[in-house]
Amino acid sequence: LIAVKTSHKDAPSATGEKETDCPKEEPWEKALKTTTVNMEVGEFQGHKVSVWDLLHSKYIPEETRKELLELYHGGVLTLDQVKTVVSTIVTKAEAARAEQLESARSPRAELMVAEAEHTHPQED
Repeated sequence: LIAVKTSHKDAPSATGEKETDCPKEEPWEKALKTTTVNMEVGEFQGHKVSVWDLLHSKYIPEETRKELLELYHGGVLTLDQVKTVVSTIVTKAEAARAEQLESARSPRAELMVAEAEHTHPQED
């Protein structure tokens, strides 16, 4: 069993004000977290996923994520452009992974089936 310590961020502070769950969220960051994409591939298949979650998924390399965030925050990319780029990266990465798995499986599977058919002793 793993014990998890909970923080008391929701408890009133010394001044009596209730703190929010997170420090003041920037509008650009909030937009990324509230804008969702309906993904049809990988672990996200059939789910609406926030652009923020896609950006921080295993499909987006850290370097790419940082670059996209800088371009978006700097006003070079629009939210729709970031959404398109991120969903395209995830889709292509998942397609490449699926293709890699399929090509690794197919020849071996066919070979194993062929070998199995030829190695079974025939009964009289």
